[in-house]
Amino acid sequence: QEQLVESGGGLVQPGGSLRLSCAASGFTPDYYSIGWFRQVSEKEREGVSCISSADGSTYYADSVKGRFTISRDNDKNTVYLHMNSLKPEDTAVYYCATGGPDVRYGCHFSSWGQGTQVTVSS
Repeated sequence: QEQLVESGGGLVQPGGSLRLSCAASGFTPDYYSIGWFRQVSEKEREGVSCISSADGSTYYADSVKGRFTISRDNDKNTVYLHMNSLKPEDTAVYYCATGGPDVRYGCHFSSWGQGTQVTVSS
């Protein structure tokens, strides 16, 4: 059974950095994508970033390009989201998620973890 466990959220001042981690287990597909989306209360989810297991290609939402970087450690089955130059509008619950392997036009997630809160505030 697929399991995604997030960690690394917290409170950070504007301009600061955080690194989110997602420990993944129980995958059966040969090819998939893994990444992050965020959600504020009942607002629409925003696909933040994802990486394809097929070729390592990545996708970033325009709102985070140049500030966030996704990476993965295959030996540890862990994916990371390095967040720099954080802004108050980055405040959200961040969910680690998996989906189809094609990330050319965005992240298409079908399952996700419990989420971790990120708050950017002075």
